[in-house]
Formats: sequence, structure tokens, C-alpha cells
Amino acid sequence: MAQELESWKKATKRYRTYIEVEKRLSPNTVDAYLRDLKQFVHFILRCYDVPPTKVERVMVERYLEWLFEEGREKSSQARNLSGVKSFFNFLLLFDKIETSPAEQISAPKVGRSLPDVLSTEEIDDLIASIEVDTLKGRRDRAMLELLYSCGLRVSELIALRMSDLFFGEGYIRVTGKGDKQRLVPVSPLARERVHLYLDMRKKEDANKDILFLNNRGKQLTRVMVFTILKQAAERAGIEKHVSPHTLRHSFATHLIEGGAGIRQVQELLGHESILTTEIYTHLNAEHLRRTVEEHLPL
Repeated sequence: MAQELESWKKATKRYRTYIEVEKRLSPNTVDAYLRDLKQFVHFILRCYDVPPTKVERVMVERYLEWLFEEGREKSSQARNLSGVKSFFNFLLLFDKIETSPAEQISAPKVGRSLPDVLSTEEIDDLIASIEVDTLKGRRDRAMLELLYSCGLRVSELIALRMSDLFFGEGYIRVTGKGDKQRLVPVSPLARERVHLYLDMRKKEDANKDILFLNNRGKQLTRVMVFTILKQAAERAGIEKHVSPHTLRHSFATHLIEGGAGIRQVQELLGHESILTTEIYTHLNAEHLRRTVEEHLPL
């Protein structure tokens, strides 16, 4: 097994470099792919003890059966298969294998589940539940205001820098998936919340470019933002499942309800495809079909 394990380690290392440098996937996506691949490698070595180049289709199918037997959700099974396919496509691309053992395997069908939508009143209650007499309170209010009013991903929020703020012009610069940047309008209230937070930040923090800092002067983590939001929802008496994605989804839904066009919402959210935006905005099939046809080249 030692020899086969070493071949997997070498292939995994090259694969990581490929998806980081060539594919330019986000750090979170890279970690997720490698975590799923590690699980697959353990299964293959334990059950078959073969190197990456000797994996067969039946082995991948048995792996999916094992995930099912372990009680994994269909979404988890589909994600795992996607990662496995990505790895073998990498080997195929660099002529390490002639065919991918995962190529013809279909993922279990996963229904689209939409997150809860908060009303504008619930958004107000959520943010108002945070006291502003401390630096942490001012920071948390500013974060939630930006999350909602700019429709940010949590990864985009914690990556914001002072140099990304263009409040005089009324927008912020957001770095999204694949390091793609977009300009997003920022509301006067959000600007006010950020200013109140920065006014109270310690003078020694003034030269730090990261916008939202923890109590040790370091960049916040995704988990910390989830925790802050969960605690705010509990204080506000909101029983719906609330996450940073809930605020992003509510932002898009409220825009559509207010008459915004799907193309405008797509740009604000930083979506590559208009079909992705449809997931966020509950658009019916007929509306989506007409909108897509309007923007298709003749």
C-alpha cells in the first residue's frame, strides 16, 4: 500500500497546483475538492489498493454506493462525484490515463432547495438586534448591512479591504469567484454603518487594509460571520434558518420584487450565467425563457 499511497500523494499535489493556478478556483473550492478527493483515495486504497492510473469504473460506482450506505445526502454524493470527475479529467488532460473511469457515471438527481427569504422587517430586526456601544457591535452591524444591501457572498465580505471602498462615488469593489472584480452600489445607511465602525477602530489599526477585523486585529473567518449572524437571528426572534446566503438571497428577491431586471441582478450578484440568477430569484420558467431569448445573440 505504501507505494500506491505515494503515487496518490504525488498526483494529488500536482492536481492541487492545477486547480489553484490553471483553473484559478477559490481557496474554499480547492479545499472542498481536496477534502472529497482524500476521502475517495482512502476508500480506493482500503478496498482495492491501486494507484490513480488503475482505477476502474466499477470502483467509482462502488464508492458512490458506499456514500449512499453511509447515509450521505444526494447533494453530497453529487459533489463528491464532481470532485472525482475533476481529478480524473486532470489526469486525462495530462495523458496519465486514456479514459476517465468516472466519465459515464451520472450523479444522483438533486432537487434545487431555495433558502428562506427574510422580509425587509426581519432584516431590520436582525440588524437592530446588535448593540452599537462597542467596537464589536459597530463592526457586526456594518457587516450585516453590507451583506444584505450589497448582496455579498460571505467570502467576499471578509475579503473586503479599505482600498475597496469608494464611498465618495457610492460603490465598493468586490472580488468574487475566480478573482473576478465587480463594482457594487453601496447604500447611504451601509456607508454610515461602516464609518461608525471605523471611527471607533483603534488608531494602531488605522493602517491595516483589511476592513473587518477580529478582536486580535486579524481578518475574520467565515465561521465567525456565521456565528454572529446566528446569534443576531436568535436575539431578533427569527425562527427561519438564517445564514449569510439567506441575506444574499433576500437581497436578490427584494430587488426583483421591486422591479429590477434579472440582468441587473445578475451583474450585482456576480453570476456568470443568467440561469444561476434564476435560482436566487424564484423566476418562473416563462419569464426566464423570455428574458434569456431577449439577450441571446441573433
